[in-house]
Amino acid sequence: MRKTLYLFAPLFVAALLLFTPLAARAQKDGGEAKPKADAKVDEKALAVVTRAVEVMGGPSFLGVRTVVSKGYFTEFRDGVSGIPDTFRDYLVLPDRDRTEFKGSHFIQTFAGDTGWAFDGKKRMLNDLTPEQLAGIRTTIRTSIDNILRGWWRAEGASLAYVGRREAGLARRNEVVRLTYPDGFEAEFEFDAREGLPAKVVYKKEGADGERVEEEDRYAQFLNIQGARFPFVIDHYRAGVQSSRVNYDTVEVNQPVPDSLFAKPADVKSIKF
Repeated sequence: MRKTLYLFAPLFVAALLLFTPLAARAQKDGGEAKPKADAKVDEKALAVVTRAVEVMGGPSFLGVRTVVSKGYFTEFRDGVSGIPDTFRDYLVLPDRDRTEFKGSHFIQTFAGDTGWAFDGKKRMLNDLTPEQLAGIRTTIRTSIDNILRGWWRAEGASLAYVGRREAGLARRNEVVRLTYPDGFEAEFEFDAREGLPAKVVYKKEGADGERVEEEDRYAQFLNIQGARFPFVIDHYRAGVQSSRVNYDTVEVNQPVPDSLFAKPADVKSIKF
């Protein structure tokens, strides 16, 4: 499926269909982005990705243009779950997304390469900072949609086959790696038997400047109008679970008003 619900203190990350600005512009200019001349695409890795696209629904998956979803986001501390917060998410391809958190009374909206957030408890409305937008960019680079829809091509990333990796009792995953010109890498794992996305592993700089391994794991794929979506996404940091996203409902290709993404004039005009 999908993007990733974002949390930056208290913004956060879940997962639906989000684009990098480069990928979004590439699609606006006419279809799938073309690899840059210096990008390398391994045929075996491409075959793994192509199979996953078909398993996810083929034309139905690629034909998704809007996604409206509801569910629960739960933070974990030291591996212990907290109280779930309900959310509603609105996505319009290629580059608009709005997530509302009911319990924490928080909204984040992203459109192109700008965005804003509203903290209802503090009654604060702010633009997203460059650091927050950079965090969104990393999350998009590591999303299912980035690897399956080929958005990585617009940034000149190279695709390579890594091999098979143990994934539990009598199970293995096929592993492919995206490497970007700036050195960022992400490894995507696909169930060797079914072809479905299983997880993505990458490293991100922590608060102390060290590089920490991050991991998203996907489960409970359901069919929505011919396209498959993971209804459970677990996030791990340094091997310890830090969050879970549970989707209750997912609707595709429904009308979504443009007004949802416009930054309000003031906090008084914000409605959930």
